[in-house]
Amino acid sequence: MTTLLETSTANLEMLISRISARDYTIGIIGLGYVGLPLALVAARAGFKVLGFDVDEQRVEELNAGRTSIKHIPIDAIVAARAGGHFRATSDVRELSTPDAILIAVPTPLNKYREPDLTYIEQSARDVAKTLRPGQLVVLESTTWPGTTTEIMKPILEAGGLREGRDFFLAFSPEREDPGNVDYGTATIPKIIGADHPASLAIAKAVYEALVVKVVPVSSSATAEAAKLTENIFRSVNIALVNELKIVFDKMGIDVWEVIEAAKTKPFGYMPFYPGPGLGGHCIPIDPFYLTWKAREHEVATRFIELAGQINTSMPHYVVERLAEALDRRFQRALNGSRILIIGMAYKKKIDDMRESPSLKLTKLIEKRGALVDYHDPFIPEIPRTREHPELAGRRSIQLTAERIAAYDAVLVSTDHDELDWPLVVESAKLIVDTRNVCQRKNLSGANIIKA
Repeated sequence: MTTLLETSTANLEMLISRISARDYTIGIIGLGYVGLPLALVAARAGFKVLGFDVDEQRVEELNAGRTSIKHIPIDAIVAARAGGHFRATSDVRELSTPDAILIAVPTPLNKYREPDLTYIEQSARDVAKTLRPGQLVVLESTTWPGTTTEIMKPILEAGGLREGRDFFLAFSPEREDPGNVDYGTATIPKIIGADHPASLAIAKAVYEALVVKVVPVSSSATAEAAKLTENIFRSVNIALVNELKIVFDKMGIDVWEVIEAAKTKPFGYMPFYPGPGLGGHCIPIDPFYLTWKAREHEVATRFIELAGQINTSMPHYVVERLAEALDRRFQRALNGSRILIIGMAYKKKIDDMRESPSLKLTKLIEKRGALVDYHDPFIPEIPRTREHPELAGRRSIQLTAERIAAYDAVLVSTDHDELDWPLVVESAKLIVDTRNVCQRKNLSGANIIKA
């Protein structure tokens, strides 16, 4: 008589064999900055990929071989479509088709800075409606340790199927870095955690076909914690150099020069750089997922929360430096001044403005009575955002010598390489540089102030 274990082993071997033969369909929920690159990697690896997204316009664009995400190569989408390896849909009834379903949806904070798992929970409910034996479900969205087991698993098992026996469940955190020319989805090692050996084995087989290296860990919670650790590490170190910037500025010391000198040490030091505040979908948000979960265990996370406070306060510091510079140079108040912010994206070379400090800078400066415009070659118009819906529809101005000279100050928030920085330095009355871009471009002038 065949035992359940023997049957499961036979099924496991059959599924792994299908993965190797590319007789296996991968579904991806969420076709944004994480899901779309993953879909294209899977298509390029020879898998049939079915992408799901609630945005009908995005679905239509992708099926037509286009995307509004500027750093995603159009030719990759065209090739995936032409080869019959990729199709997008908004119909969740098709979730029964893929053999593996990878979930890459947003995990924002609510207005109380608490985790908002709305998108994860809805995705799990959608999958549960058509979940069938043999399917693999992997959560890629950054979240607090325990989400896969405590939130996802009960929803998926509500219909009677059991994880590890009937279907497989794992967590594999996304490690996307939009605009990074050195590392892409396929060349970044992938952490995978699961609570059942069979789930780990299937997930490992899938990702080994997609990326350069797979790093298995003992549980989904461990994988979830690893992702948070990566981003908290960055948040804390950025907070440190932001605080050092303020201290050294009071001492008349250039923090950028300090960092360049310190990083010549070949051990025991890793350079991080200050800025006008944190942006993006990870660092401003992820640490709060752990601090929230830690409270459940009656553990204080003072160090992490302090780093968050420092980073959150940086836009205020920058505005004070701007006001001080205007006063000292022109005896002019910020109230009534005309300010040009360069960069609306949260970092250079991308069109992603989620949590961008430029949004907060705009509101803080306007609250002080100034008129604010912006220029960003990657963001011609500000879309609607959760925190600053009132800024939606504002458009990037054209960057000319005459227009630059008409502003009382230029505030550099994002250091896009594509800009004509010599034109900015030559034309601006005053430049408040939060990224040290002028010095890096070997541009100097009495009109440049670092902030």
